[in-house]
Amino acid sequence: MKKIRIGVIGAGETGTPLLKQLLNTNFVEVVGVADLNQEMPGIKLAHEHGVMTTTNFMDIAQLGNGVDILIDVTGVAKVREQLRDHFQKSNNHHTIIMHELIAVLMMSLSRNELISSKHDQHDYN
Repeated sequence: MKKIRIGVIGAGETGTPLLKQLLNTNFVEVVGVADLNQEMPGIKLAHEHGVMTTTNFMDIAQLGNGVDILIDVTGVAKVREQLRDHFQKSNNHHTIIMHELIAVLMMSLSRNELISSKHDQHDYN
């Protein structure tokens, strides 16, 4: 079976527990993790697993069809807008942008309780 290739944007309080679950799943390949702060726990976790990290989320978006799902847990609308614009201009009809709320729902389902999404707001350029 082919692995689902996933990129994660945001490596803080929401991204890190999500990343832990993804890295412990045998049918998922994490292709990259982006965060402005390279000291975030999710970045360190990605390094431990040999996953590419970056401060520029567009580095992951530019992998094109090499990413099946791009999970945005930043909570920053500008990030989603830039991703949608990039995928439209590059004719990438393959990659799905997964909103933070869906990630929170999935993690909440696995714990059978609603988790909170807490993170600092950053201005992504």
